[in-house]
Amino acid sequence: MGWLIQGFNALLAPTARRFRQALSQPQVAQQTLQRSLVRRLTQCDYGQSLGITSVEDWHKLPIVTYEELQSWIAAQKSLTPEPILFYEQTSGSSGPAKRIPYTRSLRKSFNTLFCLWAHDLITHGPQFKTGKLYMCISPKLLAPGESHTGLQDDSEYLDPWLRWLLSRFLVGPANAHRPQRPEVFQANLCTALLRAENLETISIWSPSFLRVQLDYIQTHRQTLQSQLKGQLSPERSRFLSADKIDWEALWPQLKLISCWDSAIAADQVSSLKSQFPQTLIQGKGLLATEAPMTVPLIAAKGCVPLITEVFFEFEDDAGQIYQLHELELGKIYSVIISQKGGLYRYRMGDRIRPTHYYQATPCLQFLGRSHSTSDMVGEKLTLDFVRQIFHQLNLPSHTFKCLVPSLYPQPQYSLLLDQAGPPQLATALEQLLCNSFHYRQARLLGQLQPAQVYDAPDMPQRLMQYHYHQGKRLGDVKYPYLLTTPIDITTDTLFSNICRSALS
Repeated sequence: MGWLIQGFNALLAPTARRFRQALSQPQVAQQTLQRSLVRRLTQCDYGQSLGITSVEDWHKLPIVTYEELQSWIAAQKSLTPEPILFYEQTSGSSGPAKRIPYTRSLRKSFNTLFCLWAHDLITHGPQFKTGKLYMCISPKLLAPGESHTGLQDDSEYLDPWLRWLLSRFLVGPANAHRPQRPEVFQANLCTALLRAENLETISIWSPSFLRVQLDYIQTHRQTLQSQLKGQLSPERSRFLSADKIDWEALWPQLKLISCWDSAIAADQVSSLKSQFPQTLIQGKGLLATEAPMTVPLIAAKGCVPLITEVFFEFEDDAGQIYQLHELELGKIYSVIISQKGGLYRYRMGDRIRPTHYYQATPCLQFLGRSHSTSDMVGEKLTLDFVRQIFHQLNLPSHTFKCLVPSLYPQPQYSLLLDQAGPPQLATALEQLLCNSFHYRQARLLGQLQPAQVYDAPDMPQRLMQYHYHQGKRLGDVKYPYLLTTPIDITTDTLFSNICRSALS
């Protein structure tokens, strides 16, 4: 298969070469893309409604959130001259979900990201021999009693020609894209992974997704061993039956795990490295349903912005807007993008720091979501969404209430109150949280445990003391409805002796 991998790499080489050339003149590349986006705007209802006729009119475009574009998207008004291929769902900031329109050009941007990433890995990374790849985008899961209609195949993120080329390398359960129960999906996935002795690459979003599968294999190893009798070598069957499985021995060809490794995911990656000490674990950089933004390149020793596909603007804490070539190394910015699917000057809610240059282009380090978003495993809970939940729970207005994330012993959310809530509060909270698409997905995949409710009369004081012990000045401690930095409710002594309500 080595010759096939190298042939595939040769096919990707022209795309990689053009991108390298663009990186040497990022301002020129971005200006070229901006002109192309303006031409699109002049041909669609959105641009015409704002009076866009040339690049000089760029300032007329408002900097927007999804909610400010929602009426355009819902009415299927023209944000782009291209036809919409499909809508992909992701979490919304002030409502349950966002529907992101996908055009052929936007899908090609994701295609370009994959081609650049694959070419860099084959050229500069481990020596791949089998090419066997497990690539999870987002399984389509159904809760008990739920039915489903009309959902597209996840492989539509990539162009048909690339899907066809990759098909002989992909590892996974049959019909993985079909809506199914979480327990069925997990059993089929783990069986498929165990059959793949020559697996070389695992590409996932959150590292916790892989941890959940490893835990499942460890717990159900005897059942899996029985199901796979005659399909595993005697040696691999012996590895599978061990009380503590040696994962690298189970997949001896594994060379790469691609996943989030920044912000909160950094702790989870540390655990993954202890289980796969000889495997390259590479961060994904900045990648979202709305657009591919950076590509991790071994040659760059960092994540390079996708300057030929996405037009970037950046906002500092003072509200000043900068273009890519104007960034200052070490400074923190919020990301604003314009992409080829009809989102222009769109606030991503992500914060980055330029770290160093590759060619003449700054590499961008993802620092996490904005201060109003909590995101441990990709659930993306926002302050506005949590505020709506509290309103729906009908808690007394004078009640102290704060939703906090916790990573240990497993990721979950806890609602902290200064008085006991009504019966079934934990159940109601969980149901409302599951209105968020990505929170629900994380729960069905087992990446998040059920929400808990804790109460104590002095809860605000306990939180104040916790922040004080973490080095914050007492005068700087604020109590929003949502904390975005995880705290350890279960083991910290400040939160002992508090009452807990679980799902009923």
